[in-house]
Amino acid sequence: MSAPTSPSGPPSDVGLPARKAALALFAAGLESRGGFDAALSLPAFSSLSPRDRAWTRALVATAFRRLGPIDRALDARLKKPPPDAVRQLLQIGAAQLLFRDTPAFAAVSTSVDLARTHPSTKPFAGLVNAVLRALSRDGIGEPGPEAHAPAWLFARWKAAYGEAAAQGIAALIPGEAPTDLSLRDPADRDVLAEALEGQILPGGSLRTQRRGDLSEWPGFSEGQWWVQDAAAAVPARLLDVKPGETALDLCAAPGGKTLQLAAAGASVVALDRSAQRLKRVTENLARMGFKAETVTAEADAWKDGRTFDAVLLDAPCSATGTFRRHPDVLWASRPGDIGSLAGVQARLLDAAAERVKPGGRLVYCVCSLEPEEGEAQVEGFLRRRPDFRLTPASPEAVGAPAEALTAQGSLRILPSSWAETGGLDGFFAARFDRAG
Repeated sequence: MSAPTSPSGPPSDVGLPARKAALALFAAGLESRGGFDAALSLPAFSSLSPRDRAWTRALVATAFRRLGPIDRALDARLKKPPPDAVRQLLQIGAAQLLFRDTPAFAAVSTSVDLARTHPSTKPFAGLVNAVLRALSRDGIGEPGPEAHAPAWLFARWKAAYGEAAAQGIAALIPGEAPTDLSLRDPADRDVLAEALEGQILPGGSLRTQRRGDLSEWPGFSEGQWWVQDAAAAVPARLLDVKPGETALDLCAAPGGKTLQLAAAGASVVALDRSAQRLKRVTENLARMGFKAETVTAEADAWKDGRTFDAVLLDAPCSATGTFRRHPDVLWASRPGDIGSLAGVQARLLDAAAERVKPGGRLVYCVCSLEPEEGEAQVEGFLRRRPDFRLTPASPEAVGAPAEALTAQGSLRILPSSWAETGGLDGFFAARFDRAG
């Protein structure tokens, strides 16, 4: 496990294998949501040395964070669109040249060498050389915040939240996020904050700027904390489980919210459709010294008649709010994804409601910035289920920014909240109470 790393320039002997791996990761990230993470198991990447893997991941992350300005610069120098493989080679080369402190001769020459290694890109080696040399000579200027976001997403954010908020969101895209930790025992916060050179945020999360191997950080082996963005910790607090209550965490992996529910003293069932992802939940539970029942099943097809005092549904979503840590999500998302995911979310929300005991409560959340996946889901659910009512949230009580409270009573956390300390993941959360 490791926190984000940002080596400035390449080690002197990083060669074509690392750059080929970078191209493979980058192409996978552009192809589909989750493609980048899946590609980390490819031999082209996994066979690299630890140092080269760190450099490769940092390069690809930079390419995604700076892809908007890179594409504008490339479009200004290309008379017609090249094949995708050539464009991706140019994008990775430009990221090295402009944003990774790679010497110009190395960024250009290795990109040309890469072009020559494959029959589909070999005829374009001269184009790669010319375009990257022009970028090296002319630079890229200082783009405005909106340049960093895909145009269709920026337009959506502007329509939903206004020009200033959309600019504030987009301004965070180029930067690296700090690491947030949830603590097993709040009593350890001052000691851990000092040991990890961090600060305690509202709600109790610990934020640190440290980088590197998490397993070597103070408190890791003792199970004193787990990695979880401060915004991602809000929904479980909103659910407000008490010791001895039963709780169901639907779509639970990788398990941060399961750990919160277990830490609060609940008897927890963690359900996820992926057995592989549930392994991470089990590993995290063991490291933290917590117990929970894990179930591999589809949330809306689980053959179990139990109901629970508290149910948390962190639904599959476009994940556009997670770009601070996963910048590829902005470029893999497509406009059609939002509508199709909204249908899945409504179905899962109805299934989650059936698991709530009379008098119990349900929290629905998504790490999306798109209203169709948040506010609209609340409105539709309340129409379908008159036995549930929306319980207005208290931002202060759950460690959310004050401005996150909507007129609806739900929480809409924007990445630009707490921007002075590194921002937050974009999140939406709403709590419903079922009639007794």
